[in-house]
Amino acid sequence: MEAKQGANESIRFEFQNHIDQLNTAPEWWQTFKSQSFESYSNAPLPGRSDENWRFANRKGLSLDTFDFGPKNLPATTDSLVEQSDLTSAQSGRLVFADNQTLAYNQASQELQDKGVIWSSLQDALVHHSDLLKDYFMKQDIDLGSEKFAHLHSAFVANGALLYIPKGVEIEAPFCCYNWVDAQDGAIFPHMLVIAEEFSKVSIAEAHLSAGNEPALSCGVTHLFAGVGAKIDYTLIQNFNEQTLGFQINSNIAGKDSEVKMNSVNIGCHHYRSETHGQIKGSGAHVDMRSLALVDADQEIDQRTLQTHSAPHTTSNLLFKNALMQNAKTIFSGLIKVDECAQLTDAYQTNRNLLLSNTAEANSLPGLEIEANDVKCSHGATTSEIQDEEIFYMLARGIPKEAAQELIVYGFFEEILDCIKDGKLAETARIIIREKFKA
Repeated sequence: MEAKQGANESIRFEFQNHIDQLNTAPEWWQTFKSQSFESYSNAPLPGRSDENWRFANRKGLSLDTFDFGPKNLPATTDSLVEQSDLTSAQSGRLVFADNQTLAYNQASQELQDKGVIWSSLQDALVHHSDLLKDYFMKQDIDLGSEKFAHLHSAFVANGALLYIPKGVEIEAPFCCYNWVDAQDGAIFPHMLVIAEEFSKVSIAEAHLSAGNEPALSCGVTHLFAGVGAKIDYTLIQNFNEQTLGFQINSNIAGKDSEVKMNSVNIGCHHYRSETHGQIKGSGAHVDMRSLALVDADQEIDQRTLQTHSAPHTTSNLLFKNALMQNAKTIFSGLIKVDECAQLTDAYQTNRNLLLSNTAEANSLPGLEIEANDVKCSHGATTSEIQDEEIFYMLARGIPKEAAQELIVYGFFEEILDCIKDGKLAETARIIIREKFKA
């Protein structure tokens, strides 16, 4: 039987300091955080019999070495702000480092006059407390990282709130950058997007390391799409390879809405990503796409759920992983179709490309269908680069290492093509190229 690990005295002490600094925050926020910390303390670490952690390496999940206290602003503040420019245009920008706001580019006055809210969580607690109370952490966490979701709720100090009123359409993305700088520091990125009826918006988020120090990131992204709304979201994760990362994503898609989520995962020593697409309105469509390039002894653990709770809905999931050296990936995905969700059309695909004999890719796709008039499929493939492909390039004077690199670019291009902003997609390609040079 797995032992329960509560919060040690150091974490409890840091939480008390955190709460003591919130004496001017709304009472509901303080209560919510205190309850979340107790839930974190009482929840066990993942056990050997936990199906949601199958194949995952559970060693190294202890958080005792991380410093949860507040940090000074990094000495490289100006440099980090300057580097936080990954898109060709922007409707607003927030830059955080060690949970503190470094830069805040507001939405234009025209958008503000239409009712658009683009705010840090710290400001939202003051000016939009009721909106935050209605939506903050309201989506269930049900893919295995409940303990870490409670930790996030307890310690989150900053993040981004984006509210798009009914009928407002915005082309240029809202951009949020979360940097970790302090040694053994802990950051808690948070992105909350609320898109009302027939609105349209895109978001670009980046999680980055300022140096090579060990760190913890425990992030949450929640997207709410109202009737006919369209949300396009992209996350680039490029922490250093000494970082322990948890990222919990979910979306709720209302009637006739469209939600697209793209992820590019390059960094972290151990990275756990959970994504739940909740298709709750008829005519809704959800796309979930991800790529991961891992080397050395990195582990990327991906858990997904596509829940169809209404008729005439569609979803499509495509996760691609390329593995070098002793890297390991885990993909565990489930399509769940409720009895009422007739005429569902859902797909789930995981493809793994092995660039080493010692790399390990695990795939666990699944279906749970209660309706009788649906079209659902899932598939997983794991393969090595074919000798014929390498020979073709060698015959044209391309060295073997460069040939492998080009093949990986082609493998990922299907995902990169889905990133709407051209500069952001090119940034992802550059990060992939730099990974091969490391």
